[in-house]
Amino acid sequence: MPTKPSTRRVFLKAAGATVAGAVLGTSGRATFAGQPAQTAIPRWRGFNLTDFFQAFSRGEQSAGMVSEDDLKWIRDWGFDFVRIPMDYWLWIDSDWRETKKLSPDDMTKIDERTMEKVDRTVELGAKYDLHVSLNFHRAPGYCINNPDREPFVLWSDPRAEEAFVFHWDLFAKRYQGVSAKQLSFNLVNEAPGVREGYMSAEDYRRVMTRATEAIRKHTPDRTIIIDGLSVGNKVVDNIIPTGVAQSVHAYTPAGISHYHASWVDKNMSFPTPTWPLLNKNGSVKCDRATLEAHYAPWAELAKKGIGVHCGEAGCYNKTPYEVFHAWLSDVLDILKGHGIGYALWNFRGSFGLLDSGRADIEYEDWHGHKLDRRLLTLLQKS
Repeated sequence: MPTKPSTRRVFLKAAGATVAGAVLGTSGRATFAGQPAQTAIPRWRGFNLTDFFQAFSRGEQSAGMVSEDDLKWIRDWGFDFVRIPMDYWLWIDSDWRETKKLSPDDMTKIDERTMEKVDRTVELGAKYDLHVSLNFHRAPGYCINNPDREPFVLWSDPRAEEAFVFHWDLFAKRYQGVSAKQLSFNLVNEAPGVREGYMSAEDYRRVMTRATEAIRKHTPDRTIIIDGLSVGNKVVDNIIPTGVAQSVHAYTPAGISHYHASWVDKNMSFPTPTWPLLNKNGSVKCDRATLEAHYAPWAELAKKGIGVHCGEAGCYNKTPYEVFHAWLSDVLDILKGHGIGYALWNFRGSFGLLDSGRADIEYEDWHGHKLDRRLLTLLQKS
């Protein structure tokens, strides 16, 4: 479908002028264990919204229609950030909905209808004073979920790398008039671990750097965020010279965060968790001290002047609530001590603040939704 200017596009071109002076969040200046906190980017706090999350979803996760009510409630509750994990198939104009396949030749065929929905999301972020971070959950050649669906491999096929750069160049040009205060780009969700024959540390650095350079040609001041290696757990040392921010994901230990989540606990074999998490012999497997050590490299990264954010944090709804709450309290306290903001996965859904489906708590009715008021209170103070 040919691309043409629209009323919304005109808004986006002018948006920078209207929000350039807005401050959406404050830099954390607390100290933790004597270490200076992260101050390179604001300590954004908010949620992941999954309206562009899965191309093959039959429901909201493929519709691309972010709820204004969600944004209003997020703002009114004192948060300033939404991360938008997206499946790039949604803006490819081909017959993939029938064939369930893409080819390398489809990569530059852009469906303007979906791009207009992304425009709307950015526009609504400005309306509700929320910083929007656009993320490729599924990028050309890679996704943490079902990567074999891709027609090529991002880390080793030049066609995939070119497609990845093409799409980020497309987004950078489209939103070059939108203030960096309002919009950031999170290049790809949950990079894999380094593995011989699949991806090296240099492969990851090269691909992320090329996309960064393409974005900076259009908006040199755009905040660019890359996820840590090994599914958002390890600092990416070799990209520090570029100055891009880095994102840690707070799902450690998986025995708590993904207890009975079928895509991780595939055989439903994780033992019922406690906090601290214990081994079978009763010894401590993970406690607050373990978490402090886990996040220490991210605090060290912040000391080098690199922005650090936690792009995802949360716990599946099958974990006993008291365990979940105690664990998350420690995670958020540690992140806050380092001046690191967070985005809960998700806002509405099985990890979320609304309609989480937990069976062991009392909900509050909130405009027809089930609100976890205790979780909201924890997030508001974190």
